[in-house]
Amino acid sequence: MTQIVGSHDLLLVTLDTLRYDVAVELAAEGRIPNLARHLPGGGWEQRHAPGSFTYASHQAIFAGFLPTPAGPGPHPRLFAARFAGSESTAPGTFVFDTPDLLSGLAGVGYRTVCIGGVGFFNRQPPLGSVLPDMFQESHWEPEFGVASPTSFEAQVARAEQVVAELPEEQRLFLFVNVSALHQPNWFHRPGATREAGDSRATHAAALEYVDAHIGRLFAAASSRRRCFAIVCSDHGTAYGDDGYTGHRLGHESVWTVPYAHFFLDPGATAP
Repeated sequence: MTQIVGSHDLLLVTLDTLRYDVAVELAAEGRIPNLARHLPGGGWEQRHAPGSFTYASHQAIFAGFLPTPAGPGPHPRLFAARFAGSESTAPGTFVFDTPDLLSGLAGVGYRTVCIGGVGFFNRQPPLGSVLPDMFQESHWEPEFGVASPTSFEAQVARAEQVVAELPEEQRLFLFVNVSALHQPNWFHRPGATREAGDSRATHAAALEYVDAHIGRLFAAASSRRRCFAIVCSDHGTAYGDDGYTGHRLGHESVWTVPYAHFFLDPGATAP
């Protein structure tokens, strides 16, 4: 990252609540082609979430603690606050001297922009401002939220607008919290009903919906220069697994998440 920060634009996408098993299944079945063609080797890396729900996980991610590789460590981190004795800070780690990654990147000339999705980014209660306030610029509209069947399309349109309005020389750190997979997601599967509610199948359908539009986001993020992208889940969610439903709990379906990082070359991704 010491060779990337300062020369590349940066994109961080959290696919909120995406389960690892569903992400792997859809990639193997060819159901998320736009994501899969960027995944190293065509598949997701298995990692452990830094938190079991959105607020906790993003506080950790924004401090440089991305989801941790599932195998024994220590694992070198891409970003880290300067911390005496850190075993995961390596020679290539981008080290910042501020409390969080966003202010660290701003300090080296990046414009930090948040396009929020779930309620922790909506600024409606005071708690909903904590995470977006870490950015220089933040966006949230009801159309970006969990109740909108077209949430990701609206988020992508805002991202395109943000990028288009930036001066060419301005480096960008763009963060998008994708709300489409979070409950309620029943409306993404044809034939599903509100009464039947959400399921693992509707969760999968929501990922297919996101995949249909993510090419536009990748194209926008890499439209000005080469972009380094991180796409991951912040935590998973349970759909009756061992009797559990939801997240903010210690089940494997919550703690195990998909992760990938890769480069996006200008013009390589068609809208």
